[in-house]
Amino acid sequence: MTMKRSHGAFVRIGALLLVLFALSGAPAHAGSWVNGHYANAWGSRGFQLWVPTGYQPGEELPLVVALHGCFQNPDQFAGLTRLNQKADTERFLVLYPNQATLSNGTQCWNFMIATNMERGMGEPSIIVGMVGWVKSHYAVDEHRVYVGGVSSGAVMSSILLACYSDVFAAGMVGAGAMYKAATTASGSAYAMLFGSIYNPDDRGHDAWACSGKPRWRVPVLVLHGTEDDVVNPLNGEQVVRQFLQTNDYGDDGADNDSVPYRPTQVRNGGVPGGRGYTVKDYAYGGRLLVQKYEMQGMGHAWPGGDPAYLFSDPSGPDATTLMWDFFKQHTR
Repeated sequence: MTMKRSHGAFVRIGALLLVLFALSGAPAHAGSWVNGHYANAWGSRGFQLWVPTGYQPGEELPLVVALHGCFQNPDQFAGLTRLNQKADTERFLVLYPNQATLSNGTQCWNFMIATNMERGMGEPSIIVGMVGWVKSHYAVDEHRVYVGGVSSGAVMSSILLACYSDVFAAGMVGAGAMYKAATTASGSAYAMLFGSIYNPDDRGHDAWACSGKPRWRVPVLVLHGTEDDVVNPLNGEQVVRQFLQTNDYGDDGADNDSVPYRPTQVRNGGVPGGRGYTVKDYAYGGRLLVQKYEMQGMGHAWPGGDPAYLFSDPSGPDATTLMWDFFKQHTR
């Protein structure tokens, strides 16, 4: 009899707890993947969206567009960067567009094709269309949409920041190149090995012109290893100069050195037992517009990445944390 009464008591207590739990609101959302496709006149691509732990429908969250490099897919890039874990902690959505192997056998983004360098065309338009899809299905803070990538994904990030400054509040270019660094496949190979043959100041104007009006400033974080033998480190410096020039035009519509090519602060740091690095800040009007991290001795890699994945350099500073810390300083 005693056991029966105890069981009945447990049942009643359990029922009461369920009622109280229901009255307290919906349970916290566990982090999860959403898979989909987006298509427009320029083609179709798949994507994966990470919805962070604790997401509540209707709550506006930032959105980070994460662009993988060659020989990668969204799962691998998410694993390498640990970006989903950062999204769970900091509460933002992560969109991972996936380059189709039918479009590029090595899964590189086709940044060297002319139609992919203009607003409203090619692969950039597909990626921006995916951003629109996310906005139509989830609550996204319109003022906090960001884009970052590595290698070919970094070059595509340069294009998106140049041509869609009205969409992205800030971006990150990791081991990549500037806007229109190359306009042909052979030119792309040359730029990767030796740096672009084009003047970053000219490309800065082209980037400013691509976004149309209204015009926005474009804050950019640049990460590059000093021993990158896949994408010559000169490309990283060209990214800095190109976006400083873009912001010079974005300031007042004129090339008048209102945003000069001079760092406002230079400092050195290092990971205990790991790589040293140099940080150059370019801040104007009280705002950090461009920041560059030069990782000493690092090759073509994502610094601080999970060593279980290709293109990781675990001895470097955590690029994912650097990227998010830069992003959250900026709203459009």
